[in-house]
Amino acid sequence: MENFKHSADALFILLGAIMVLAMHAGFAFLELGTVRKKNQVNALVKILVDFAVSTVAYFLCGYTVAYGVHFFTGAETLAARNGYELVKFFFLLTFAAAIPAIVSGGIAERARFGPQLMATAVIVGLIYPLFEGVAWNQAFGIQPWLKATFGAEFHDFAGSVVVHAVGGWIGLAAVLLLGPRANRYRKDGAISAHPPSSIPFLALGAWVLAVGWFGFNVMSAQTLDKISGLVAVNSLMAMVGGTLAAVLMGRNDPGFAYNGPLAGLVAVCAGSDVMHPQGALVVGAVAGAIFVKMFTLTQNRWKIDDVLGVWPLHGLCGAWGGIACGIFGSTAGGGIGGVSFMSQLLGTLLGVAWALAGGFAVYGAIKLFFGLRLSAEEEFEGADLSIHKIGSTPDREVSW
Repeated sequence: MENFKHSADALFILLGAIMVLAMHAGFAFLELGTVRKKNQVNALVKILVDFAVSTVAYFLCGYTVAYGVHFFTGAETLAARNGYELVKFFFLLTFAAAIPAIVSGGIAERARFGPQLMATAVIVGLIYPLFEGVAWNQAFGIQPWLKATFGAEFHDFAGSVVVHAVGGWIGLAAVLLLGPRANRYRKDGAISAHPPSSIPFLALGAWVLAVGWFGFNVMSAQTLDKISGLVAVNSLMAMVGGTLAAVLMGRNDPGFAYNGPLAGLVAVCAGSDVMHPQGALVVGAVAGAIFVKMFTLTQNRWKIDDVLGVWPLHGLCGAWGGIACGIFGSTAGGGIGGVSFMSQLLGTLLGVAWALAGGFAVYGAIKLFFGLRLSAEEEFEGADLSIHKIGSTPDREVSW
């Protein structure tokens, strides 16, 4: 029976890793459908190569920083317990690799390829794992202090703060250092509209992400005996809450309609194992509203050219999810309990502060020493031709 449990746990978490790996296709198609046609190839290539760099960085360094575990032992040792530790690494890698995938959407259409890969290596190898270790592996004694002071540790079951808020706030730093796309905010005060290049691809990306998210959340139990249908239904309720709020506030705009469910899913990650489904519905709806309102403000009033809205979607909705866990996860809020509002607030603020500091440090250093941005000519021509030497529809660009 013990061998059967090991094999079942290995299969369980492997299926989760595969589902979250599939989410990276969702990131790619969401970005592809949002950016202009001259940057579609770059969107697809970035997500794939960022994942490859993330894998190497997390394997060699990041996983060790977060959990103190390394893989520089014999294959026989690694194969113990049906290779569970290896597939656990694979599963947590897909979370870590989501950070550069999130950032990619914010800096789209004007970031250089090589420097972004350098940033990915540092973020996944060092910046992200340090906070991951705090939240999920008791690093630096912060969790014990929160428990002793406020009665409960910082709770983030599937990464509202650890993954999404950290990715979103790192993305904000990168976007601010890059500046807006050329001619996005004109000298006469007008704003150049850049509508999505393909609503079908945008929708496909959102659907792939939403489906994979059930692996992201449910499989965060990491062993089969800890699986909870509550997590699945809470994820579902938050998804539909975010959708309905975004459609209503976004006046039927398809871009908002397909980002609404993602906002709800981002927010419910932290407390999906302790909330009541009614609470999850509210959390998702609030997240959908946050995304629509804050995306509009950042783009139009504050003139922050965050192409996919990764700061509102992941940064703000992720932070809301971390705090909401302390409200709707408590027994007073209809949840199971075992959470503290103050622990959730402080843990969320710590994640935001660390992400901002890390984002400005990494992207600031790369901007200073290597340069972050394409030249004006390259940006005008588009990242596809400038970087990859081919467009998404090359048959239209050559003479047969």
